[in-house]
Amino acid sequence: MNTLVAVAIAPFGVGDELAPEVAEVVKVIRESGLPNHTYSMFTEIEGEWDEVMDVVKRATFVLAEKGIRTEVILKADIRPGATDTMTRKVEAVDRILAQEA
Repeated sequence: MNTLVAVAIAPFGVGDELAPEVAEVVKVIRESGLPNHTYSMFTEIEGEWDEVMDVVKRATFVLAEKGIRTEVILKADIRPGATDTMTRKVEAVDRILAQEA
């Protein structure tokens, strides 16, 4: 079943600069082969439920297996029969805004 998640996976207790640890997480997500976009606070991942959740698990454990306390914030949109929702949702809003201009 098509699933779009917005996930933030972040370490705790490693200091003020988190970019090196976040980069490790994002690398796992990008290497998954699933469609994804990284933004300043969340990364979106789209695919079948089990595939997406496996990527979230592996991206989380890349830090946790190093003994780093890790926080995961996840929002999921499960949409039967839909595909490419990561792109289509934004395009729908853009079309409406273009009509208003």
